[in-house]
Amino acid sequence: MASRRISSLVSRSLPLLSRGGKQTYVGRGIYRYSTAAALEDPIKPPVTVQYDKLLINGQFVDAASGKTFPTLDPRTGEVIAHVAEGDAEDINRAVAAARKAFDEGPWPKMTAYERQRILLRFADLVEKHNDEIAALESWDSGKPFEQSAQVEIPMFVRLFRYYAGWADKIHGLTIQADGPHHVQTLHEPIGVAGQIIPWNFPLVMFGWKVGPALACGNTVVLKTAEQTPLSALLVSKLLHEAGLPDGVLNIVSGFGPTAGAALCRHMDVDKIAFTGSTETGKIVLESSAKSNLKPVTLELGGKSPFIVCEDADVDQAVELAHFALFFNQGQCCCAGSRTYVHEKVYDEFIEKAKARALKRVVGDPFKAGIEQGPQIDAEQFEKILKYIRSGKESGATLETGGDRFGTKGYYIQPTVFSNVKDDMLIATDEIFGPVQTVLKFKDLGEVIQRANNTRYGLAAGVFTQNLDTANTLMRALRVGTVWINCLIHSMLRFLLVAIK
Repeated sequence: MASRRISSLVSRSLPLLSRGGKQTYVGRGIYRYSTAAALEDPIKPPVTVQYDKLLINGQFVDAASGKTFPTLDPRTGEVIAHVAEGDAEDINRAVAAARKAFDEGPWPKMTAYERQRILLRFADLVEKHNDEIAALESWDSGKPFEQSAQVEIPMFVRLFRYYAGWADKIHGLTIQADGPHHVQTLHEPIGVAGQIIPWNFPLVMFGWKVGPALACGNTVVLKTAEQTPLSALLVSKLLHEAGLPDGVLNIVSGFGPTAGAALCRHMDVDKIAFTGSTETGKIVLESSAKSNLKPVTLELGGKSPFIVCEDADVDQAVELAHFALFFNQGQCCCAGSRTYVHEKVYDEFIEKAKARALKRVVGDPFKAGIEQGPQIDAEQFEKILKYIRSGKESGATLETGGDRFGTKGYYIQPTVFSNVKDDMLIATDEIFGPVQTVLKFKDLGEVIQRANNTRYGLAAGVFTQNLDTANTLMRALRVGTVWINCLIHSMLRFLLVAIK
């Protein structure tokens, strides 16, 4: 379901992404991983950290414990800032503020039109500060600045404008009933919404969570990912500048086992929304059930199959499958991380996929033309390298890549494996990195069975020129979204190319 939402919002964002023909680049220079021996010293980001405390009841405050934790620059591993480390006591303070704002404050009682106006003013402010926010997002997460400035922040703006438009269009129904009875449904805000977002798309996830909750009149306690806490604090300041009442949005930066667990267990939180790993999702669901049985919305991991049939346009399939996997450093829940290719076109696909990976531009995300920045942190970096070693040891053929890029930071070479078998860890586990695994198949029945033999079910891609084949796979694959001869990632790639 989340994948469908992204696709529709990206298509609606098209007019915004050209930014009037303006290209905002910081620095120059392009490196290809196949030719660069090492990275230059990183460019100094054109932004400073202004907000590093918790946001509770409209004020930026220290954690009750006084503790802080470092958020790191993925390009170097060096500290960007020390951020307040919230825990259970801070969650209690934030929930109390959100509860009071919901029960006694103006937000849920405000006219929907006025809520809409505040959200629209906020969108305008974000658009005004686009490059500043994008720089902070790229600095904290490692994603290319062009991606942040030209795609993700404009998408964030469009998200809030979209949800603002829903604020005064939430209608109930009058229903026919037997006998002299009047029956009607009424949609009301649920109350205090607890929200936990991941590090791979910090602001886009902020928009998905906070936007609809506020439009409906709820109050929010948001826990940011400990790897990327900075951009949420900055835009929240702008949201209050737009007129959001105190206590309606509260932000606690901290760690899952402390702040996250306290939010899920809290008896005065009315709903939890979580995006992250499948393992953590199980804990979130259990904690919520053991407290006040609050409803939970989960968006978890993926190992999406992308099936290239024998009649597919191989060049197109190679390009789209490449972007489906390598986009955002491979850190995307619906990444095309199991590429099934028909045996008749397998060898051609492998050669072209290898050539495309060798051309991928890796380097400092603040340089123009960069396609791939560093992974988020040392833990993810080491995890990906461990999976690469596993692929080599299990007998898969390493076509290209397979090691770190440069000597500083968390950069990994774009990696392609061929001759992958379904039981290898690189084919079963969500790697969440720039590692493409290519598997061979003979017929539709076989590939359907193999593609569905997974614990994941987010998305799938199908490349074929045969309508019957497309319909067969579309109905047979047990996933939430199936793309035919296109991918959400390909749309994003088109946008990135169009702005250069």
